Amino acid sequence: MKYLCLALICFATPVFAQDGPQRWETSIAVFEGKIKDGLTKPGSVLFIGSSSIRMWRLQDAFPGKDYVNHGFGGSMISDSIYYFDRAVKPVQPPLILLYAGDNDVAKGKSAEVVHADFRKFVNLMKKAFGEKTQLGFIAIKPSLARWMLADEMQKANTLIKSDCDRDELLTYIDIWTPMIGEDGKPKPDLFLKDGLHMNLKGYQIWNKAVKPVIDALPSPARP
Repeated sequence: MKYLCLALICFATPVFAQDGPQRWETSIAVFEGKIKDGLTKPGSVLFIGSSSIRMWRLQDAFPGKDYVNHGFGGSMISDSIYYFDRAVKPVQPPLILLYAGDNDVAKGKSAEVVHADFRKFVNLMKKAFGEKTQLGFIAIKPSLARWMLADEMQKANTLIKSDCDRDELLTYIDIWTPMIGEDGKPKPDLFLKDGLHMNLKGYQIWNKAVKPVIDALPSPARP
């Protein structure tokens, strides 16, 4: 029985690590390498969050701009919190564009937990940068694959928008509305075959939505 218990513990440990934020260690190390090598310029606008950020071709969307893409896989807001000191702080961004919450709800987190995690991220930002950095929260998007979770996602969006409306450093970026068709459901032509990730047409909506937030930065802070 003693050896059986030890075997079970050894078997369970890697599974736990795989499910925790440590699973993104390789991605974070890549970000750190680019910072160390000077490929990531301090003072740049930072895009951070899940795969919708990672797959965003920022150089095509915003030519001539050295915007930083720190999107990593199927991450949640809590993962960006965990790696804040390594993936956010060294960039010293005048503006953070955050997209997360999608995977959070899909993995069973309630709207209230997503909202609480958003507040934790904001608190870290303010502690690190004071009023030098603004945050644009890109609303949790509607998708074909996760439409059954739409109510909880919209609830999280509403809670976060309420915070943004009360804080001059925060901006809620509504991409939900333009991604919904006349039938009240996500527009199918915005997505790849998986019904979750977006194609170029979907990203064009996002490009248009975030541009005014970037353009609103004071000139000295706008890379």
